[in-house]
Amino acid sequence: MEMAPRSTATSSDQEPDVGAPKNRSLSCGEHREKVGSLARAKSMKQRDLKKKSRRKRKQSAAAANGDDGGLEDDDSKAEVERKIVALQRIVPGGADLGVDKLFEETAGYILVLQGQLKAMRALTNFFEGLEREKRKLGG
Repeated sequence: MEMAPRSTATSSDQEPDVGAPKNRSLSCGEHREKVGSLARAKSMKQRDLKKKSRRKRKQSAAAANGDDGGLEDDDSKAEVERKIVALQRIVPGGADLGVDKLFEETAGYILVLQGQLKAMRALTNFFEGLEREKRKLGG
């Protein structure tokens, strides 16, 4: 059985996955994952809107007082902290690590994931080759 070629598009390209089956219903786990993903996106959007609202109120208050209130520093620190927390959730054991060690572990984790991806691609190519060979022999 030959599999359709899969798209190498990244999520930022927003291209459809060529190898994805059409009109396939989602399994319970896939549905739960999709709903959870949508809920997380909605809550992140709401949080961002609240953050913008607070920022505008601070800016208005600062403008009334004639100072900038250090808003840019607060925002950038909050953004960095948010990203560190996200990394701690993604990297195995990251919640127990300090920032320096977290970055080291993240680099190592990326290398491990790249190795796994390379191995999966090699296995996929191997099995696709077996399928092609099987078809040539009439099987």
